Amino acid sequence: MVSETKISIANPAPLGLLGFGLTTLLLNLHNAGLIKLSIVIVAMGFALGGAAQIIAGIMEFFKNNTFGATAFTAYGFFWWSLIIIWINPFEGIAAADLTSMGWYLLLWGVFTLLMFIGTLRLNKGLQVVFLSLAVLFFQLSMGDFTGNIFFTRLGGWVGIFCGASAVYCSLAQVINEVYGKTLLPV
Repeated sequence: MVSETKISIANPAPLGLLGFGLTTLLLNLHNAGLIKLSIVIVAMGFALGGAAQIIAGIMEFFKNNTFGATAFTAYGFFWWSLIIIWINPFEGIAAADLTSMGWYLLLWGVFTLLMFIGTLRLNKGLQVVFLSLAVLFFQLSMGDFTGNIFFTRLGGWVGIFCGASAVYCSLAQVINEVYGKTLLPV
């Protein structure tokens, strides 16, 4: 008789949401015009926005959660790709311009809007995060396509809300699990 061992892993979503949320908050403080783009944002994007979300996404694959696996790994690699765009380490490759960044952000907005449709079967908290993220990408895209800083600044405020919403969803899952009941609804 063969014995089957089941391995149980912790819920990776709070880590992924926290990585996404804090990094989104920090970058959008810049987009809103409140802080400068600095190594602080780059480091947060690499470590928490990128690596933590990628780890959470891989863990979601093991939990057989296609939505979580796709979302966390995709957005984790978004942060890494954005950092590569900012530092442009490839000699002979032109730096990003407003048009190429506009397309980059527009494509992420379309992806996010389609992922939002998936959240309609999930909780309200994730619906808020994904809808506000889609709006953020579209606002930033418009800012780049038009060269109008108003859209970027407005997007920054949407991004602050989006990041704060993701942090709330992360902490709600942790606190609700620790207490074994819903203290923070999502």
